[in-house]
Amino acid sequence: MTTVVLADDEALLRKAMAALLPLEGEITVLAEAQDGESAVHATLRHQPDVLVIDLEMPNVDGLGAVAEIRRTRPNQVILMLTRHARPGVLRKALKLGVQGFVSKSAEPAHIATVIAALHEGRRWIDSDVSALAVVDDCPLTDRELDVLRATRDGYSVADIATQLHLAEGTVRNYLSNAMQKTQTRTRHEAARYAREHDWL
Repeated sequence: MTTVVLADDEALLRKAMAALLPLEGEITVLAEAQDGESAVHATLRHQPDVLVIDLEMPNVDGLGAVAEIRRTRPNQVILMLTRHARPGVLRKALKLGVQGFVSKSAEPAHIATVIAALHEGRRWIDSDVSALAVVDDCPLTDRELDVLRATRDGYSVADIATQLHLAEGTVRNYLSNAMQKTQTRTRHEAARYAREHDWL
């Protein structure tokens, strides 16, 4: 039996997976989490065989949660669900030790198969995820995307600097570059533009 913690902010999808995964394989769902912060708490508390986590969540996103979990549980097996797999995100996740990537639109039976494969020590990146990651028209650097992501989440320049361990002037430079590349007038417009183009 493979134990799992499910983390996804879309309640309907999360509840459906929690109900369907045990029907598709020898899987026990130990806990569910609705954001990155609760995903960290649930994983550290229940210590599942596999953490199934959405890339994009409020408060702390999937990558942030994985980084936090890795500090305490460096060998935690992780399957990341994603709609948009930019190369930068894929690289970051792989550096953090994420073993699997599956599209959020995948059937529960397929997700159950991947969970079993990861539990056996294998890696898995769905072909449609890797194909999306190869086709990248985003002109923004990873750091520019980081500051726009934090802007989208409502943080001030000072907060972003603290969060990303950067000087405020450096954050402003990244934001200025992002605004130029997106031809927008404010950092909030740039963040919205990047979100609409599926870069965040």
